[in-house]
Amino acid sequence: MSNELLKVENLEVQFKSGSTVTKAVNGVSFTLNRKENIGIVGESGSGKSVTATSLLRLIPSPPGHISGGKILFEGKDLLTLSDKEMRDIRGNDISMIFQDPLTSLNPVFTVGDQIMESIKLHQKVSKKEAKQKAIQMLQLVGIPAPEKRLNMYPHEFSGGMRQRVMIAIALSCNPKLLIADEPTTALDVTVQAQILELMKKLQDEFNTSIIMITHDLGVVWEICHKVLVMYAGNVIEYGTVEEIHDHPMHPYTWGLLDSQITENIEDHEMLTTIPGSPPDLRQEIKGCPFAPRCSYTQDICFSKAPEMVEVKEKHFVACHFQTKENRLNRKERSTHVRAVVKS
Repeated sequence: MSNELLKVENLEVQFKSGSTVTKAVNGVSFTLNRKENIGIVGESGSGKSVTATSLLRLIPSPPGHISGGKILFEGKDLLTLSDKEMRDIRGNDISMIFQDPLTSLNPVFTVGDQIMESIKLHQKVSKKEAKQKAIQMLQLVGIPAPEKRLNMYPHEFSGGMRQRVMIAIALSCNPKLLIADEPTTALDVTVQAQILELMKKLQDEFNTSIIMITHDLGVVWEICHKVLVMYAGNVIEYGTVEEIHDHPMHPYTWGLLDSQITENIEDHEMLTTIPGSPPDLRQEIKGCPFAPRCSYTQDICFSKAPEMVEVKEKHFVACHFQTKENRLNRKERSTHVRAVVKS
C-alpha cells in the first residue's frame, strides 16, 4: 500500500456571477501521506476553505465550479466519481469539522441522533449498535456522562463541548482523512489547547491524516508536519513546519510570522502588519498577486507571475527573488520592517 493518501494537482475553482468570474483557487497542488498533518494558512479570502470543501466536492454549484485539476485520494480521482460514490466517501473515508459547530449541528435533533445517523449510514449497523458506538465516541472525546448527553440538544452544550461533538461525528466511522476548518476559532485559549490535544490523541488512535485550515500559525506549529501558505487563491510557499518556521522564503510568509504576538515582544512595541489589502479576484492579476503589498518588488513582479520552485529539499516558493543566487535576507528584512513601522 502506498504511503501517499492524497495528492492534489493544479486544482482550480471558480465562482460565476453573471458575466463575472472569480478565480477563488488557482492551481493548488500538494500531497499528504498517511497519518500526516498539513496546515493551510493565509488571510481571509485566500482560498483555504474553498480548497478544503473542494476535496469533498461540496462547492455549491451554481455559482461554484471546480474548473480544473485532479484530487487523487488513494490513487482515485474524486472529480471523476458519481454523486453516489462521493456520498459513500464523505463521512466514511473523508470527514470534515466545520468552523461553527452551532450552525453545523441540527438544532431540532439530539446529539445522539446526529452521531447515530452517520454511523448507521456508513457502517450498516443496528440502532442499538449505533447507540453504543455513539456513547463510546462521546466518551472518547471527553464528554462526561455520555449516556445522559446523548439525549441532549446542541444548544444545551457549551462551545467547546459542541466542537467535541463535531469531532465525535467526524471520527465515528474511522475516516482516513479529517479536514478541520478553523476548528478552534471561536474557543478560548484553554479550550483550544484541549481540542488540539484531543485531536492529536485521536489521530494516534485512528491513524487519521489531518488537513488543518487556520489563520492561527500557533495551531500549525502545534499539530502539523507540513504547511501550505495561500494568498489570493494561489500557493505561494509550501514545505515542512520546521522549514517554514525557521527559514521562511516568501515576503508574505514573513509578514504572517512577524504579525504574531510572541513572548519576545517588548511592552508597547507595535506589531508588524502587512500593508494594503488582498487583490480583487474578479479582476485579472498580472504578475505576482502579492506584488502591490510587497516591499521588495521590481518590474518583473508586476508583469510575470513567479513559478513555484524548489529552493531547498521539500521546500517550495513562488517568488522571483528566492533563487539560490538572489535570496532576500530575512534578518536584514526584519530590521528594515521594524524601522518602517516605528517611523
